[in-house]
Amino acid sequence: MKPLVLVDTPALYYRAFYSVPDSIVNDEGQPVNAVRGVVDAIAQMIRRFSSARVIATMDADWRPEFRTRIMPEYKAARIKDAEAGTEIPPELDAQLPIMRRVLAAAGIPIAEVEGTEADDVIATLAAESTTPVVIVSPDRDLLALLDAERDISVLRPRKGGEWEAIGAADLPELYGVATGLRYRELAALRGDPSDGLPGAPGIGEKTAATLLASFGSLSGIISAAKAGVKDGGLSPKRATTIVDSEETLLKTVDVMTCLTDVAHGLDLTALPHPVDADAVTAAAAGQNITRSVDNLLAALTEAARDGDALPATPATATTAAPGPASRAAAAPPWPQARLIGFDLETTGVEPATARIVTAALVEDPDRVEMWLADPGIEIPESARAVHGITTEYAQANGSPAVEVVTALCAAFAGFRDEGAVVVGHNIVYDLSVLDAEVRRHRPDLTLSELLPAIVDTFVIDRHVDRYRKGKRTLTATAEAWHVSLLDAHDAAADARAALDISRAIADSSAEIAGLTGPQIMASQRDWKRAQAADLQAFLRRKGNAEAVVDGSWPIAVEDRIDSRPPQQTGR
Repeated sequence: MKPLVLVDTPALYYRAFYSVPDSIVNDEGQPVNAVRGVVDAIAQMIRRFSSARVIATMDADWRPEFRTRIMPEYKAARIKDAEAGTEIPPELDAQLPIMRRVLAAAGIPIAEVEGTEADDVIATLAAESTTPVVIVSPDRDLLALLDAERDISVLRPRKGGEWEAIGAADLPELYGVATGLRYRELAALRGDPSDGLPGAPGIGEKTAATLLASFGSLSGIISAAKAGVKDGGLSPKRATTIVDSEETLLKTVDVMTCLTDVAHGLDLTALPHPVDADAVTAAAAGQNITRSVDNLLAALTEAARDGDALPATPATATTAAPGPASRAAAAPPWPQARLIGFDLETTGVEPATARIVTAALVEDPDRVEMWLADPGIEIPESARAVHGITTEYAQANGSPAVEVVTALCAAFAGFRDEGAVVVGHNIVYDLSVLDAEVRRHRPDLTLSELLPAIVDTFVIDRHVDRYRKGKRTLTATAEAWHVSLLDAHDAAADARAALDISRAIADSSAEIAGLTGPQIMASQRDWKRAQAADLQAFLRRKGNAEAVVDGSWPIAVEDRIDSRPPQQTGR
């Protein structure tokens, strides 16, 4: 049976709320950044483990009475509203009903038990599971649930879209302790000010690990301290600290110990739950989360194809159009759709400031649509040397930039509506330039809402042939896939080459060729994040300690566009 994936939902929605831009709003202007973050993370987990056996755990009470009775200061510093006793900002609180509706409709059960935290629900579900368990959470306290006798792991988010999987066997190397129980005692010694857990003053994580290694357990440390032992890391000063802190330390361990017998009401053998297509469509309506929801439903469809039973509730007869779930299930593999190559030639390499000079949409040699734009600024000599177009020629023969931008937006919207797929090489550059031009000339439009399915040959090439040496420019990639490129840096020629490369890759890779439009979109987002993280790590190993590589796709995050290193352009 597939692994049981237990999501620490509060930890993820707080993380998304503070890291995803709050400029992402629904039709009423309400932020939905936390909703998007949680939905995207769950979709990523379903794909990562090929399992739709996912449960979203929640805090029914984030400061349960049984814990504050032991330590009244537990999480007390987090209280934002003393009367309501809550820590949650109102802008986040308003998003939770949206998130709940989406997850429930998509068949993701929400588990919360009155008077307990999500950690208690997670610990109970993990204890009851007869299959491998993956706990998805940034909270290190859940490492205390790791047990060498059981297949439990904790997946923690890292920078650059990466995740760190930690099992019981990893604890000695990472934290210097042998078991999850010992990790809880280490955490008690170290303390956690954010949770109001003071720890033992002056004893950090490394010292705590040394003491546990020397004396076996917290009780062993306390006994040694009382006996006046002066070795194993236990100096007289530390011994005094331990003795003075004994009561606090023992209370902290009690507070940090999760319940394993809460009445969550779920039947683990009945997972996954079915998807309700109508309810998903209704939950996503007007929320500006369609892409995230489609991504989640595509992931669920893939899991069902890989063996998870996932019956979908059919749409009612009154439904005017298929919702995201039915679209994802009915969509053909992307190579069977209408394919259009896309490319821009511009005034520069920085998407935020570059202007369109030429644009091309290509289906085959006889169906090519080209635009020449007057960019409204001087075309630098460095750009002219690439594509050969001078400022004077563009001014004399080009259309106003607003007309070209409007025409491209109309074309993309048409492709989206008919289910076509647009292909480009390192298309995140081209779409980021176009996005900046749309905001510049057509602020009434939002490019991300107009996009059809996108295939980026730069991303899929690196996925299927990860270890090929050499450059990944369009010219080099065309050569690697035996595709003719006779006039590089001509927009039409580049668009046609990207189209041919995409077909060559699909012909060579059953994995790539079998994905629907929504599926390959979601996969490329994951692949791009991983590729960016690899490049960032490489640059830092080579001495650029401050290197930051943006992994957003298919449009670069606006506030990171200027910092995107040239290694990513692939042009």
